[in-house]
Amino acid sequence: MPRCEWGPGEGRAPAHHGEILQGVFRDGTRQRRGLVTLPCPLYTAQARFVPRQGEPVSVRPAWKEKARLAAELTLAATEGPDAQVGGVLEIENNAPIRRGFGSSTSDVLATVRAIGDALDSPLPPASVARLAVRAEAASDSLMFEDTAVLFAQREGELIEDFGAPLPPLNVLGFGTGPGNCGVDTLAMPPARYTRREAELFAELREMLREALSLGDAALLGSVATASTRINQRHLPIPGLDRLLAVAHECGAVGLQAAHSGDIAGLLFAESPDTELRMDCAETLLQQLNIHEQWRFRTSEADVAFSAL
Repeated sequence: MPRCEWGPGEGRAPAHHGEILQGVFRDGTRQRRGLVTLPCPLYTAQARFVPRQGEPVSVRPAWKEKARLAAELTLAATEGPDAQVGGVLEIENNAPIRRGFGSSTSDVLATVRAIGDALDSPLPPASVARLAVRAEAASDSLMFEDTAVLFAQREGELIEDFGAPLPPLNVLGFGTGPGNCGVDTLAMPPARYTRREAELFAELREMLREALSLGDAALLGSVATASTRINQRHLPIPGLDRLLAVAHECGAVGLQAAHSGDIAGLLFAESPDTELRMDCAETLLQQLNIHEQWRFRTSEADVAFSAL
C-alpha cells in the first residue's frame, strides 16, 4: 500500500572549485585515483522532489539525466528495487557547466537529499557517494562536509579521512581557457601518471595531512600549487608561469585548479591585508587579459548544505 506520510522534499548542495590535490595514491596494496575537493559557496543546486506511487521519475529540466538516474537509484536504495515509487524532480542550479564547478555532482547530491527529505530516509555520506558515482561515473566529495577527505572519485569510496576541515582560505578565482568555453569532462581520458608523479603524490598527501592537522594554509597552498604543476602535463593552463609569478608577487599561498575544467584560484590565508593582496592579484590578472574573476571564502562553505 502507498505510504501516506510521503510528501514533497527539498535538498540543496554547494558547488566546488576544482581540487586542492588530485592524482593517484596508495591504498593498501594498490594505487587508486583520488582527489581532495575545494568547496565553493558561490553556486548552489536546489532540488525538489514530489514522490508518486506507480509512476516513473521525471526531471525538470529534462536534460538533467544524471539527476534523474540518481533519483531512481536513491529510491531503489531507500524503498527497495520493487517498490515502484517515482515522482517529479525539479532542479535549479546556477553553476556554470563544463567549467569545473561540479554542477552535476551538486545536482546529484541535492537530488539524493531531496528524496531523503521526502521519504524521511536520509542516507549517510558513504552511501550517497556510491550512488553519485553510479549516476555520474565520477564524482567529487561534496557529500562529506565535516572534514577534508581523499576521495576515490571513480569508485565512490574514501581513501583517507583527514579528520580536519580545510583551513580558512580566501580564493580569487578566474577562468583560464581561451573564451572561457569550458572542458568536456566526459571526453577527457583519465590522466596517465608516471611513477615519479605517483611518488610526488605520496609526498603531497603527507604534506596535506600535516597542513590540515595544523590548520596551515601556507602548507596547503604549496600542495595545491604542486598538484597544479603536475596536472600541467595533462590539462595545461595557458601562461602558468605568469600566474605563479602573480601569486608570488601578491603573497598568495598557492594556486589551485580544476583538474578537469578551465577555472583556477589563487589562495590567500586569512590576514589583515588579505583584501589588499587580492586587489593586487586582481589587477595583475587583468594585465594578463584575465578579466573573468570572482572571490569567495572557504569558511562560507562550512554551512551544512543538507535538506532545507
